[in-house]
Amino acid sequence: MDRVALERELRGQGEIFFRHITEHCPHLFAAVPFFVSAAHLEQMRAVIAAVEGVAGLPGWQSAHALPRCQPFPRREGEGAGGVFMGYDFHVNAGGVHLIEINTNAGGAFLNVLLLRSQREAALPGAPAAPDNPERMFLDMFRNEWRLEHGEVPLRTVAIVDEHPQAQYLYPEFLLAQRMFERAGIAAPIADAAELEERPDGLYCRELKVDMVYNRLTDFALEQHPALRQAYLNGAAVVTPNSGHYACHADKRNLAMLTDAGFLRGLGVAEDRITVLQTGIPETRRVQAQDAGQWWAQRRQWFFKPASGYGSKGAYRGDKLTRRVFEEILQGGYVAQKLAAPGERMMCPEGGAPAPLKSDVRCYVYNGQVQIVAARLYSGQTTNFRTLGGGFAQVRIL
Repeated sequence: MDRVALERELRGQGEIFFRHITEHCPHLFAAVPFFVSAAHLEQMRAVIAAVEGVAGLPGWQSAHALPRCQPFPRREGEGAGGVFMGYDFHVNAGGVHLIEINTNAGGAFLNVLLLRSQREAALPGAPAAPDNPERMFLDMFRNEWRLEHGEVPLRTVAIVDEHPQAQYLYPEFLLAQRMFERAGIAAPIADAAELEERPDGLYCRELKVDMVYNRLTDFALEQHPALRQAYLNGAAVVTPNSGHYACHADKRNLAMLTDAGFLRGLGVAEDRITVLQTGIPETRRVQAQDAGQWWAQRRQWFFKPASGYGSKGAYRGDKLTRRVFEEILQGGYVAQKLAAPGERMMCPEGGAPAPLKSDVRCYVYNGQVQIVAARLYSGQTTNFRTLGGGFAQVRIL
């Protein structure tokens, strides 16, 4: 990793941006790159294509995903999958393993900076920064707008989260804001509580909002009534939205995607079923009547809340206490067969060589992989608190 080049790139975003990164996000970028094979990268692409194919089936949407989505999407089955879909993989000697899918995956703007800063140091075959990532991202947002409003100009995009300035990835909100503003699109960064629905539309600080770039983890918008109502009424385009989450990121989907009988019932081809079963660890819904079986086999599984995010409420089975296990049995959990994360040896300054765990995130829009990045960490889950860890450039062996 060329740290000098990275610092130069970060400083180029302005002193306020650079100071925020160094003071509040010291472990945002890893000290070393992460290596994957070309075969593993192709396997990731195959798994993503298979998932996107199933998620686009009318039977998946109408019979499985959308009935448990609140609020309901206005256009069942129509449109792309929402901006910055994130497919997270563990890559190890056994191949690639899709651990989860995220509808509002963070880090894409930041990883473009990282890739751009390392361009001269990249090895042959390494995924490079897109030639024009700003245009690629703008086209993505404009396509989401065009699906509902045709060629009407997009004038305002509100970048929305709870307490956005307190969010760890706030710096990329600034990058998104600058991108929109350079294109002549107003882009306030706002707390969801600042949004107000009026008879003529959704407003943020007296500015009428065309689109919301949604970074909330309240996937059903139950805690944000103004945004929820605007979404239901069509007063603003919301991306990603509840429909995108239901079709892709609800963790109960992983159980269906590894259930061969269910997939055959949808008419999924056998070769696609094989890709899914090979690339996604077996996943099951946890039910209280199977408590004895789950406790006996717990060391083989990773337990996750179906609507969780950021590894909140997730537990390795071998770390479970009886108290936590009883809470899991109350409902809303899935269990996924353990798939070990990859490892990357590194030598922290003044320390001995030690392995860091890794995962690989593919940022995807409308089925197409835009950027591939890795995250290095220690502990149970990705945390951006590890010395030498953080977002890492992916290089191809």
